[in-house]
Amino acid sequence: MKKTERYFYPAIFTYESGKEIAVVFPDLDCATSGIDDDDALLSARELLGCVLYGLEEDGEDIPDPTPLSQVKVHENERAVLIDVYMPSIRMARVNRSVNRTVTLPAWLNAIALEHDINFSQVLQEAIKSQLHINR
Repeated sequence: MKKTERYFYPAIFTYESGKEIAVVFPDLDCATSGIDDDDALLSARELLGCVLYGLEEDGEDIPDPTPLSQVKVHENERAVLIDVYMPSIRMARVNRSVNRTVTLPAWLNAIALEHDINFSQVLQEAIKSQLHINR
């Protein structure tokens, strides 16, 4: 089954004097905030990507978005359509870092620390070399 490339969901931006802009996705029951419109929009897009990626990965149903014209708002609220491009979200998750525990002889660890060796970088380079990966 082909995964959806771009999702569009309405968010409700709530404005209150002296407070961050609250952002709620009523269809997904999740919320975030931002210090200004730009920050709120970026936070909303990031949250939307994370939530939808999680639903995809867990095999859960993704609810249909409410049409923007049907979103009810109060006087201090605005309905905003937020989109997220999922291929970039999925790729970012594939490239996320993971922790691994490695065992070294104590003497080698001591010398490496004396020379400020970046263990993660050396391990990555060694694995890439072993697998003949050139990127």
